[in-house]
Amino acid sequence: MQVIAKRTLREFWQKHPKAETPLKVWHSIASRALWENSQDIRGQFGNTVDFVADNRVIFDIGGNKYRLIVHVSYTYKRVLVKFVGTHREYDKIDPETV
Repeated sequence: MQVIAKRTLREFWQKHPKAETPLKVWHSIASRALWENSQDIRGQFGNTVDFVADNRVIFDIGGNKYRLIVHVSYTYKRVLVKFVGTHREYDKIDPETV
């Protein structure tokens, strides 16, 4: 999958250095993946992933300390980073519209 907006991830881990390794691991996995549907994502990430409307996927990162929301285009093999934040920041947003 082509991950769009790695810069967003980088800017986040510069503010939250403990997030760097888990976000780099996620990026590495996602970049090499060929997800055809949500079951493929669930197969790789198990219960650390949730799905909401508009092909948005919520990943628990770093032992659920951080949340990552992406929009997945299965057709075009692209993943667009929509939000990355602490669990506390995540609680203040609507994952379907962010």
